[in-house]
Formats: sequence, C-alpha cells, structure tokens
Amino acid sequence: MDFFIRKQNQPAHLYRTAIIDIGSNSVRLVVYSGPRRNPALIFNEKVMAGLGRSLADTGTIDAAAMTRAIEALERFRIVAREMDVDETVCVATAAVRDASNGDEFTRKARALGLDIIILSGDDEARISGLGVLSAIPHADGIVGDLGGGSLDLARVSGGTVVETATLPLGVLRAAAVRQGDGMTLASAFRKMVAPYAWLREHPGKPFYLVGGSWRAFARLDMHLTAYPLRVLNEYRIDIARPEAVLTGFRAMDRDAVRQATGLAPSRIETLPDAIALLRLMRDHISPSELIVSSYGLREGLLYARMDDDVRQRDPLLVAADRYGQLQSRFGEDSQPLFDWISRIFPEDPPHWQRWLKAACHLSDVAWQASPDFRAERGLEIALHGNWVGIDVVGRSMIGQALYTNFGGGPRPFPLDFHVATPEMLERAIGWGLAMRLAQRLGAGTHDVLKRSHLQRVGDALHLVLDPADRALYGEVVERRLRRLAQFMGLRAGLSLS
Repeated sequence: MDFFIRKQNQPAHLYRTAIIDIGSNSVRLVVYSGPRRNPALIFNEKVMAGLGRSLADTGTIDAAAMTRAIEALERFRIVAREMDVDETVCVATAAVRDASNGDEFTRKARALGLDIIILSGDDEARISGLGVLSAIPHADGIVGDLGGGSLDLARVSGGTVVETATLPLGVLRAAAVRQGDGMTLASAFRKMVAPYAWLREHPGKPFYLVGGSWRAFARLDMHLTAYPLRVLNEYRIDIARPEAVLTGFRAMDRDAVRQATGLAPSRIETLPDAIALLRLMRDHISPSELIVSSYGLREGLLYARMDDDVRQRDPLLVAADRYGQLQSRFGEDSQPLFDWISRIFPEDPPHWQRWLKAACHLSDVAWQASPDFRAERGLEIALHGNWVGIDVVGRSMIGQALYTNFGGGPRPFPLDFHVATPEMLERAIGWGLAMRLAQRLGAGTHDVLKRSHLQRVGDALHLVLDPADRALYGEVVERRLRRLAQFMGLRAGLSLS
C-alpha cells in the first residue's frame, strides 16, 4: 500500500507526517499517520503563544511570546523525533511574516534544526482552500480562514482554488484597528477588501469557515441551539445566526462559555471580534449559508503534496476502509458485501450508494464490544467518527445501518437526532438487515458472498446459493432472510443456482 514504508533494519510502518504550524495565536504540532489521501490524526498539541498579540501596537513579537513559542518548538521537535516521523513540515504565517523582528524568531527556530517556511498571505489562502477541498471535495464558494493576524480568502470551485486574497485583519489586530486613526472595524474592512472585486461576484454560494476563531463561534452556536451532534466538519449555520450567537455570548459569563464549549480563555476573549468579522464578510459577499470546515491550513499542506491520483480518492471511503479493516475480525475487502447488498437496492441514488459502501467498510467494527452494546458502538462510530466528505445526514444513514446490523432491530436508532427523512432511515434499516444476514451467512467472511446473491423475484426475495453451499442455509440464516424480506414487504425464499 502507498502509505507503508520500510526503513533500513526496521519493520514497515504507516507513513507519519508532522506539521508544525506557527500562527499568530498558537503554535501547534499535529502528526498524521496512514493513507496519504486521508491520514489519521495521531497527535495534536498547541501552545497559545500569542505571537501576534503585540503586532498591531508595536510591529514586533514581544519577548515573552517569542520565548514561549521557541520553547514549544523545542518540545515539538523532540516529540516528532521520538514518534519517528518520516517528514516534518514547519510553516509560519502572518505574525512571523509581518513582525519587524520576525527574522530573529526565524533564526532561533532554525537553530533548533527546524526548516521553517514563511508563507505569504496568498500562500495561506491557497493552502487553506486546498484544506477545505480535502475535506469537502465538491466545495463551491468562498473560503475564509480567520487567524490572529490575518483573514485569508479563497474562491474554490471545480476541485481547485481559483482566486486568493489576504487581509491584515485577524482577531488579534481588530482592537488595535478600532483604536488607530479613528477608523471603525467596518471602515477598515471595506478599505481592505476593495481591491478584490471577485469577492462580490459569487452571491448565493456557501461561505466556508476555517480557523480556530470561527470554529469557536460554531461551538457556541451548537451549545445555544442544543445541537445534539458535536461534529464541526460540514456543520451548517444560517446566515442570520451571528447576531443571535453574539447576543447569547453576551448573556453568559466567561466560565459558562468555557464549560459549554471547552474553549480556552484566550479564544473566548476574541469571540466578539471573530463574530464581528464574520458579519462583515457575510454582508459583503452575501453567501447562501455558512459551512464549517474542520480542515484548513495543515490539511491543505498535506493535500498540496499529494499526487493527482491520490487527490481523486474519496476521503470518506479511504478512511472508513482503513478503520474497518483495522477493527474487523478478518480484515476482509468489503466490495463483495457492497455488491451483494446494492443488488437489491438498484434505485438508490449515487450518494446513498456511497454511504452504503462506507457502512459496508465498517460492518464488522463493533464485534469486540459487549454483545449488549454492539448496536450502540456501531452507531457511535458512524456519528462521532473523525470522518470527512460526509454531512450529518450521511452520518445518520450510516449510523442507522450499523445500529441495525449490530442488533438494534428494524427501528430508528434511539436518539433525538433524526435529521434524515423517514424514507432515508427506512432504507438504512434495510441495508442493516441485509448486512446482518450476510454476516451470519458467511460468519463474517466474504468469499461465500461472491458465490451467492440476493434476488427480487416478483413479490419474493430469494437467497440464491451454490448447491455446494446449501448447508449454510441454517436456522439463523433463514430467520434473518425472512426478517429482511418482511421489512421489504416481500416473501422469503431459497434458490439453488
């Protein structure tokens, strides 16, 4: 596989990439491992160094922030070495780029052995746009990555970044903008966006939110609306919500906000400015909705390094396939299971078939759980797994299929969270009952599925077996076939081919 490597005198291991992201708010180390298209995040640590906090007032990185960031980088270098990463990519953004003493910081970091790449504003915007495309391949709209020192903007369409812009207006600079030259934040914003006419040429397209400050806004919106699934990627927000979230924020004390969202105090303090900048962007570009992307600059760096053929792979299916094989009993290829089930649901639209394929990849992930909780375990993996390339409706359908497959029965899963339509849930229950039948027929192996199939004949659903496999049609298999057929409004039958 393309994500395994073998070093001299060492066994093969999953390829590991470390990204060190030196931002205006935080310095962060993230380590990824696994398939190149959608590697798993195996380590994530940040230090809120605040390199950009004094930038607007003094034009420099203050001494305390520089010391804290360098100490964090020294730790991160050692951690990456101990994790035996195969490559380390270290990038710095607006604070280091714009500070008059940025060269001093760079020298100190390079003295640690880190080869820092200083990204331009357009680089940041382009790479953040690629990060969104990595998680949401069909994204079509404008990406906004709000950091401490800058707001980086990209137009994404057709799987590529079309336009870029960068504004020197992050959450750590907003207060200084208000205090300087008598300008309001709105007037400064209008002056900065004026050269970028393309920003107003795509009304009615989504605005994709990237960066910790806007993710903080989304977390607070989830709390205020009692949203039951705390998964940020592809969380959709009505364009009228910023005002309501700001009102809710002002009605809460800081401890209540922290307890509700888990946000750091430094992030909480910048929330009003993050919301103010979001309102300005919304009013300027007139988007259809706000969509959160949990992928941004760091994932964009990975995506930029992929070959085109790797980029074309489906991130959901790649991740589900790897996770499913790691957790399954036999590490089976799930394609025979998908072919076996999809044959009796030929009318399913392509996006449903894609979700079915992901569910098939995950069809054996709960076998190690207690039998009394396997259904809940399958549901939890679907709803809360670190998947991308899927929205909440898709998660619900996969969750329903796995819940039914692992013994939850032919009923909607028992959570107050049914965003999928009854028709969708009914189909997912059918998938789950078919998976449950297949699991019993082949005892979790898939070779027998290649020698058999399900067939709808008139008002009957037949299991068609090779005569040599006739003995596999045991009592439990017969019962599960009958249950699937009854759910579909059909009679059950056995045929030998």
